[in-house]
Amino acid sequence: MTIEANDIFDILLLSYILYRILLVLKGTRAYQSLVGLFVLLILYISAQYFELFSIVWLLDKFFVYFVLAIIILFQEDILKGLAKAGSLFPSIRKEKTPFFEEINKVCFLLAKRRIGALIAIEKKASLGDIIENATQLDALISQDLLRAIFLPHSPLHDGAVVIRNERIAAAQAFLPLSNSKTLPKIYGTRHRAAIGLTESTDAIVIVVSEERGTVGIVQEGQVLVVRDENEMRQVLFEAMQNTGEESEPA
Repeated sequence: MTIEANDIFDILLLSYILYRILLVLKGTRAYQSLVGLFVLLILYISAQYFELFSIVWLLDKFFVYFVLAIIILFQEDILKGLAKAGSLFPSIRKEKTPFFEEINKVCFLLAKRRIGALIAIEKKASLGDIIENATQLDALISQDLLRAIFLPHSPLHDGAVVIRNERIAAAQAFLPLSNSKTLPKIYGTRHRAAIGLTESTDAIVIVVSEERGTVGIVQEGQVLVVRDENEMRQVLFEAMQNTGEESEPA
């Protein structure tokens, strides 16, 4: 018998699919039953080889009802496994959620509670000096962590949070204040710090006003007050698309 290239490919593909199916089912009750079924299959083959006809007859009858029993008893696990079917092809992934979604949500939550916040997002211009002089974290961006940082009684609530490479690089960072004499008098230290940083770098700074309960996005020294999460999402998305999300490390 000649083994051709398509036969080898057929075997490898089938082996890979079976392997991925086992990974999907691993940890479920159906997986344990599958292991038991495999043991019985080995017993069945051995019984045929050694001509143990009684065992072969018994297992023939058993397999007919066993498969049906598996489907009925473990239908919930099977459905969960089918829901994970996408993991059979790990190269096919869902579109990544923008990292600023967590920031988006927490900013309006803080604004509603009149809690001030300052978040600087590094782009091409390095904020390494500011990060080095702050409390370095290197943590995943999450609503809970950002909310905990900016709570009034938190030891890190003074200053700004700096985002680098889609992570919280530092907290309690102090940004350079703007020296402009044309700024509105309603702008306090947070707004002046946000404007000051964006006057000298291409960073985006989000400022939450505790006095007015507003959320502003600052770019190139200009403050844009956003009305809701949708507008903020659009502004941040366009800003990151225009200049690139990746920043160069210091």
